[in-house]
Amino acid sequence: MSLVILGCSEEPGKVKPAVPNIIYLLTDDQRWDALGAMGNSIIQTPHLDELANNGLLFKNAYVTTSICAVSRASMLTGQYESRHGIHDFNTGLSADALKDTYPLVLKSNGYKIGFIGKYGVGDAKVHPKALFDFWACTEKGQPDYENTDENGNYIHYTDVVANNIETFINEVDDRPFCLSVSFKAPHVQDVDPRQFIPNPRYSDYYKDVVIPKPKTADPKYWESFPDFFRTDENIARVRWKLRFDTPDKYQRSVKNYYRLLTGVDDVVGNLREQLKKKGLDKNTIIVFMGDNGMFLGEHGLAGKWYPYEESVRVPLIIYDPREESPKGKKDQIALNIDIAPTILGMAGIEKPESMQGLDLVDAIKNTDSTRSSFFYEHSFFGSPRIPVVEGVISTQLKYIKYTEHDYEELYDLSNDPLEENNLVSDSKYADVLENQRNLYENLKKMAK
Repeated sequence: MSLVILGCSEEPGKVKPAVPNIIYLLTDDQRWDALGAMGNSIIQTPHLDELANNGLLFKNAYVTTSICAVSRASMLTGQYESRHGIHDFNTGLSADALKDTYPLVLKSNGYKIGFIGKYGVGDAKVHPKALFDFWACTEKGQPDYENTDENGNYIHYTDVVANNIETFINEVDDRPFCLSVSFKAPHVQDVDPRQFIPNPRYSDYYKDVVIPKPKTADPKYWESFPDFFRTDENIARVRWKLRFDTPDKYQRSVKNYYRLLTGVDDVVGNLREQLKKKGLDKNTIIVFMGDNGMFLGEHGLAGKWYPYEESVRVPLIIYDPREESPKGKKDQIALNIDIAPTILGMAGIEKPESMQGLDLVDAIKNTDSTRSSFFYEHSFFGSPRIPVVEGVISTQLKYIKYTEHDYEELYDLSNDPLEENNLVSDSKYADVLENQRNLYENLKKMAK
């Protein structure tokens, strides 16, 4: 596979543009609206907002499976879960699959590649550390927020990540580079009763704010679920009790969730300063995304997994400082499987045939290559802990099928954005339902 520089010319006297550096920033469990640029008037994310306001902001970005290991595998490979085959937290990508991931394709085309933070695909025994030029990833499935440095001093994991970013940037050489950074924030510390644990220096943030509870936090929405879903064994309900079952818990949890994200935002600001000091800012693309969404009490749930808006929608920003790059807020559907082909496209490299996602930048320039809907799948655990679920999602409609129970849901998102009314039994939507069933079967086949 040869390197093809975007925009280069064979005309005499023309200077070929430099190959861009690329930094991919990934947060863990950041939902789409936990960002100032997406309309959240409470959270403080000024550095990310600046990237969004001067780059591409995708208002309709989703994940095809809302769980970290599977979603991260989809980002690396550009493939649906049905194709890449990562269904759990222990299995890693095969050697053949790895060579077609965006970092390794870039490396084969002359890039220096680094990975920092939570790699998240397979346990540490199968992490591809040796294939990277720079590796600073935790060997834990979930790193600890509270750590000590070499002198025994407290250091928050977000600062550990920030320090490793600084080390990598200081070590860049003449090669173009691609650095993948995976924060733990704002994921909970699963075994800790505090759950969300921000750096203490953010303790004054949001302390005088009252976070409004979502409409669908009303108990009637939990009670409306079918019996197989509405059980105390459902992990989303177990974790709701840990985080949101009292007003005090709700305020504390959401504020700490926001504090963790403000900590990430500060790292982004420092990163941009480093790039500027090194003279790298004009030729370094920054891509920012969440690995999946997060319920903050909606429908009586916590966590992710299920294909409701709070779980599947994520922030996505592409900041390309080069003059010819597109800018603005975009309505097109963007997916986690689009990350790999988009990164390769911006580097001027053809994507492997195995990738199912789109080059989003190319899709913006050529609107006929965009999508109107996509297949959703989640198979980890199964009932009763996390019922297996599939479906079809668009910006107007959502069809959901809990496959173990043959239970269907249909939502008209244009008129019901909070997904309050299941229309499966509504005769006025009979034709719509049948069309969605057919679309689901077709998209499911195409995902393999």
